[in-house]
Amino acid sequence: MDDRPRQSDSLMQDDGFVHVRGAREHNLKNIDVRIPRNALVVFTGVSGSGKSSLAFGTIYAEAQRRYLESVSPYARRLFHQMQIPEVDDIEGLPPAVALQQQRGAPTTRSSVGSVTTISNLLRMLYSRAGDYPRGQQTLYAESFSPNTPEGACPTCHGIGRMLDVTEKSMVPDDTKTIRERAIAAWPSAWQGQNLRDILTTLGYDVDRPWRELPRKERDWILFTEEQPTVPVYAGYNAAEVRRALRRKEEPSYQGTFTGAKRYVMQTYAKSESAMMKRRVAQFMITQDCPTCHGTRLKPEALKVKFAGLNIAEMSHLPLKQLHELIKPFARTSTDKSEKTVVARRICEDLSARLAVMLDLGLGYLACERSTPTLSPGELQRLRLATQVRSNLFGVVYVLDEPSAGLHPADTEALLRALDRLKRAGNSIFVVEHEIEVIRHADWLVDVGPDAGDGGGLVLYSGPPEGLGDIAQSRTAHYLAHPRKKLPTVRREPKAHLKLRGVTRNNLRSLDVDIPLGVLASITGVSGSGKSSLISQFLVDTVAGHLGHTLAPDADDDSLAPTIETLGGKIVAGLDLVDRLVVVDQKPIGRTPRSNLATYTGLFDHVRKLFAATSQARSRRYDAGRFSFNVAKGRCSTCEGEGFVCVELLFLPSVYAPCPTCKGARYNDKTLEVKIDGNSIADVLAMRVDEALAFFRDDATLNRSLSVVREVGLGYIRLGQSATELSGGEAQRIKLATELMRPQRGHTLYVLDEPTTGLHPRDVERLIAQLDRIVDAGNSVVVVEHDMDVVSYSDWIIDLGPGAGDEGGHIVAAGTPDQVSAGGGKTARYLARRLKQ
Repeated sequence: MDDRPRQSDSLMQDDGFVHVRGAREHNLKNIDVRIPRNALVVFTGVSGSGKSSLAFGTIYAEAQRRYLESVSPYARRLFHQMQIPEVDDIEGLPPAVALQQQRGAPTTRSSVGSVTTISNLLRMLYSRAGDYPRGQQTLYAESFSPNTPEGACPTCHGIGRMLDVTEKSMVPDDTKTIRERAIAAWPSAWQGQNLRDILTTLGYDVDRPWRELPRKERDWILFTEEQPTVPVYAGYNAAEVRRALRRKEEPSYQGTFTGAKRYVMQTYAKSESAMMKRRVAQFMITQDCPTCHGTRLKPEALKVKFAGLNIAEMSHLPLKQLHELIKPFARTSTDKSEKTVVARRICEDLSARLAVMLDLGLGYLACERSTPTLSPGELQRLRLATQVRSNLFGVVYVLDEPSAGLHPADTEALLRALDRLKRAGNSIFVVEHEIEVIRHADWLVDVGPDAGDGGGLVLYSGPPEGLGDIAQSRTAHYLAHPRKKLPTVRREPKAHLKLRGVTRNNLRSLDVDIPLGVLASITGVSGSGKSSLISQFLVDTVAGHLGHTLAPDADDDSLAPTIETLGGKIVAGLDLVDRLVVVDQKPIGRTPRSNLATYTGLFDHVRKLFAATSQARSRRYDAGRFSFNVAKGRCSTCEGEGFVCVELLFLPSVYAPCPTCKGARYNDKTLEVKIDGNSIADVLAMRVDEALAFFRDDATLNRSLSVVREVGLGYIRLGQSATELSGGEAQRIKLATELMRPQRGHTLYVLDEPTTGLHPRDVERLIAQLDRIVDAGNSVVVVEHDMDVVSYSDWIIDLGPGAGDEGGHIVAAGTPDQVSAGGGKTARYLARRLKQ
């Protein structure tokens, strides 16, 4: 007889816990842990300790695997499937929902309304309970969506904007001649010269200022659709061309003319080069569609009203105003007509959904706001609001740093939403660094003690009060003790960047002075206007003054300029800024070939060291031999990738180590060259801490690696793929790269929420690095919510008082002591930190 326990027996013995046994995902060291269900469980530990590997890579991945086993093989292909986790067994695991940090969907058709399903409810409301013009037949809900053929404006196809060009956009300086490249929209190289030569053959004066040419000639050159082919005499002036034409000389070649508008529009529409698209996009303008005037809908749908507004007008209201508008319709009425009953049912649901979103501090958003413009924190809270309203029971919600990008006031609202999910009978597993969230937990799982290979152990799993007994825990120290000691003397601003009349998003003619020569924090609730002021206006204006070209966002599919009203200028202080450094959280690379070593430039020096060995010199190997991007040194099977992709039908593709090089990325001959017994592949596999010890006698590498460790990245492998790095890790690699350069002063550093993903211990390290930058004669401006950084700053500018239309004003500006006494939502939390 089989004495092994049956599955039904284990279910009967269920003790209310999830039991994980033998977890080995990433750096987890074969761990066992017991985690309660129906509780708020927070996974803590320093950055890179293994928290996410346990919560997402193991627990959520296994829950997803089990669920997908229950659906058809065909349906599995529709899911983004995670890798099957390295774990022996997990018992007591309910179905799971993951709410991870991710940027908004890269399509402008995705919006706040579509993510939260509010748009669907509004369409149903207008379809079934809207006020129709006399004689107009009832429209289905699809007719109120710009994303369907039934509802999309036929002119702009539901986009709401039209791309176009004007004479001014293509000829920015009309005092120039055509030869002097007055038509800036034309290509600048040979093709541009070709077009100018064709105009000479056609009889146009290319040496006369553009503004002096007749209107008819200017319009034809810019806007004609004609494409005449004419003989071209390269290098001839106008008189020589006329003489050659009379004599019927043999031309250099036959050239075909293309008008400036045709060239711009065709290049934008058909070019596969992102660089070419961006070049011509600068000569284009966007304007509202002449048919729908930017509403994206057919005229019939816009004629239907509810509460006096059409659906486009209602979709542009901030959610807070929308909530106030529909609340009266959600109440019981004596009118029992079908239209009134339908309106009440839909508005009840709408009101309940909106109430959750308002409580999460999202009332400043509008349904029409496109998701590419949302921060990862805003998008995660929108999805959280949807889950709170879904009324699911018995689910594990796994959240990735839900407090990221949140003001402390918004964090309190977040905790209320998590408590609502828990009271509904769900389990909440949260990966988090924010001390207030950790204190609110029912149960803590502390992973560590350090990062990378120094982590991967569960140091503690139990109620929060027991963590203080764990000597190895880095988190326990920050729960029990006040944080970094605050400076007794604050640095005084040396000068100011005087910003005047700033108009962008919710900023309306704002005047503000940004201090130079200090560490300045820009604070305020989410949506108050911080990023609009600093990451957009300040960065764009300073970059334009210095002639910098900012790298475009690779996720943005809207390369053309926007139609929003922009305004403002910097009237003083620009002469004191010689250089601008923007340290953001965009990836350092989008392929596995990009890594910490290549991005920082460390790899160039390492390859030279290998090329300088006697073995390499005897074989005449140069530094290029040790690059995995060069054919002569890399493995020919995987072409330097280190792995091969194995496609599995109906299952996620598996990336297996290359069978030839075993993941080393190089061919055998290259790997034979060693320094102190280590090949180039061995060095790439080293963590920063290990490499620092290995290259301790090399002054250049020692200094560079020390900087990387000082920003809290000692656990990252030199060759770790850029695609495996979080946004916070990418940002700190960029900061380290800047710190490696000689500090020459008069540089403006702009950082947007640099503490995202950082444990309090790593925040202390970050503050120390920012101090170094300022002490070297530079200026640092951070957009930040972390009160440790804010309280340590020399100067604070607090925006608000609220979000969206209720924000965009200066609430307080001054030293931390002055701002803490100045009112506003930041003051209370800042005062609490200053007293610690």
